[in-house]
Amino acid sequence: MTGPVHYHLGQFPPASEQLDWPRLVPLIGPANAALARYDGLVAAIPNASVLLSPLTTQEAVLSSKIEGTNVTMGEVLEIEAGADGDVDQPKRDDAEEVLNYRVALSFAANALQERPLSPHLLREAHALLLQGVRGRDKNPGAFRDEQNWIGPQGCTIDQASFVPIPQEHLHSGLDTWAAYTADRGQPDPLVQLALIHLEFEALHPFKDGNGRLGRMIIPLFLMQRGVLSSPSFYMSGYLEGRREEYVERMRAVSRTGAWTDWCSFFLEGLIEQAHQNQDRAQLIIALNTRMQREVAERTHSQFAGLAVDFIFSRPVFPTPVFVENSGIPRESAQRLLRLLRDGDDPILRTIRPGSGRRPAILAFPELLNIAEGRNVL
Repeated sequence: MTGPVHYHLGQFPPASEQLDWPRLVPLIGPANAALARYDGLVAAIPNASVLLSPLTTQEAVLSSKIEGTNVTMGEVLEIEAGADGDVDQPKRDDAEEVLNYRVALSFAANALQERPLSPHLLREAHALLLQGVRGRDKNPGAFRDEQNWIGPQGCTIDQASFVPIPQEHLHSGLDTWAAYTADRGQPDPLVQLALIHLEFEALHPFKDGNGRLGRMIIPLFLMQRGVLSSPSFYMSGYLEGRREEYVERMRAVSRTGAWTDWCSFFLEGLIEQAHQNQDRAQLIIALNTRMQREVAERTHSQFAGLAVDFIFSRPVFPTPVFVENSGIPRESAQRLLRLLRDGDDPILRTIRPGSGRRPAILAFPELLNIAEGRNVL
């Protein structure tokens, strides 16, 4: 039986000459171009944080799915809207992890406005990530103080598939990681990001939550270095779709020093994901443009724009939340909901009827289908 792969102690960061640049350069240009096109699209959207919020939730869903959660974006939004009584406990627990991811990413992105990406910032984000969910008993916000390993649940260290950096070297490893992350003299920031992400996962500095936090680093670093103007970049679709290759490429670095293979895989992912993100963002923008027109024509209301803004920011919601938080006067808000929900071609769909004191929950199916990349409603 083959033993576990052990962390590549003393080998990070690899010297520039250890990388096969002729293999990487043909990917670096297209990756930068794809990211620039996507960022240009996002930067031109006046309310990008509103329009792309479903994609942020979907990123949280997919990143958490890699770690074993089993909940869809629609289910997360239903639970957030108050439909948790209709969902079993494991789903509710998974949804809480996804919602925490979203909170932690928002916190970290805001923090980057004033301070750099650092182990301290990641500790703060980690505390939010594990607040009240699975892993809350594993020192949220604190680096591990003992050796950990990765493998089947309940396995011993000898049965593990990967053993991260030994505990006595963890803090020096984090210092090296932080210095490399802050180094603006590297040949290419995208290759640098590939190595930053890989090294964080290999260090595995927390008792839980390392995978999600490591993937969160990707948009944060791109934002910090000015490659993107916001953290609205979603990589987990590529990594979740190639989960086995993702894990194997990372382990091969520690096993055989396959740094270039890993960087190539990561750059290909940036290109593919940037194209996919751009396609979905364009679909959302087109849908928003059409909805602005259709809702105005259907309702003849001066508040049509506010209604559209709300359903894009909250594509699943209980009716009282719309009435109270859309910025529309109560009677007008109730009238708008009726017009958007009823008729032969409704824009909104009732996914839980109201009953007694329990309000109805409505959904905006077209937006959910775009964000999930398939018809879910």
